Amino acid sequence: MPSISILPDREKNLKRKHPWIFSKGVSKVEGEPSDGETVDVLSENGTWLAKGAYSPHSQIRVRIWSFEKRPINKQFFIEKINRAKLIRKPIIQRGGLTGYRLLCAESDGLPGVTADVYNDTIVIQLLSCGAEYQRDNIFEALKQCFPDFNIFERSDADVRSKEGLKKSAGLVHGKMPKQVIIEENGIKAIVDIAQGHKTGYYVDQRDSRAALEKYVKGKSVLNCFCYTGTFGLYALRGGAKKVVQVDASEDALNIAAKNVELNKLDMNKMSLLKKDVFKLLREYRDNGTKFDVIVMDPPKFAESKAKLKDACRGYKDINMLAMKLLNPGGYLLTFSCSGLMETPLFQKIIADAALDAGRDMVFVERLSQAQDHVVGSAYPEGFYLKGFVCQVF
Repeated sequence: MPSISILPDREKNLKRKHPWIFSKGVSKVEGEPSDGETVDVLSENGTWLAKGAYSPHSQIRVRIWSFEKRPINKQFFIEKINRAKLIRKPIIQRGGLTGYRLLCAESDGLPGVTADVYNDTIVIQLLSCGAEYQRDNIFEALKQCFPDFNIFERSDADVRSKEGLKKSAGLVHGKMPKQVIIEENGIKAIVDIAQGHKTGYYVDQRDSRAALEKYVKGKSVLNCFCYTGTFGLYALRGGAKKVVQVDASEDALNIAAKNVELNKLDMNKMSLLKKDVFKLLREYRDNGTKFDVIVMDPPKFAESKAKLKDACRGYKDINMLAMKLLNPGGYLLTFSCSGLMETPLFQKIIADAALDAGRDMVFVERLSQAQDHVVGSAYPEGFYLKGFVCQVF
């Protein structure tokens, strides 16, 4: 088996079981490992440390599969998937969930492998070189662990290009469902597994959607970047008098409308706007439109460290505009899904936005990714979604 040796100052992270080895930490490569092939990871003096997937095109040169001397084969993936099922079983039972995160990549010991379950369909993403190399073993393991489920691949994220991979999507096993409907907290939602964002749905915001419900009774609600409108569904069920759902995608808004009908909620209380959120917020500011509650759940602004400063400006600008639209005592539920945006920095940005908006503001609740999005103890990067409920005066 090919091997890589790492520099002495990089051994500490590996001994703490962090799953990444960066290119600058590699001192030597023995053999000619192909893209994604499993390599032994050695200390500079030859001590065996781990097994990982070699990725010559990425700054993350090796992603660790195992810190034990064992084959990386179908059985390895079966054990990892079964462990992930065991972790999530009580979460699924408590919430009566038919949509949930099954595999959280590195946090579940499977770097680059993300999978969501939607009723009887699993949607999987293989986003690393090693995951792509092991695709047959991974798919066969999933079939064995979920023999009656359809498996659909959505390895079409831009991040695959950083690993030297082309996009890939399509049915892997079973049949293509005509429509997928899941249920969470008594709310039904349509999932577009073939064309929707990510794997088709944002299961990570389940707990935050439930949190919104207690702030909306008798209130007007603006749901920005609404996608298929599930925050709006909770708002309607919670007794909101008006819900405005805004997104740039007409397809997403069409599903948002169907979701309201599916849940037998009052369509007359909801408006759907195909608009650019930044432009719409400025229009509302200029014409004096006000709301009691605003949900601000934008896409990832910080894709890399180089873009973090720009992301900070973007988050500050959009939250400042939102605060200007709130009636006194109104609530802003604001989120960042950028893993590079640490919680204290995000909190400071929101506080600065309040100052620039000329509003007093208090933080009344912290929000985070749903419980099925576990965070491995050796992989703090697995914590990525952070949010706050802010009351603005």
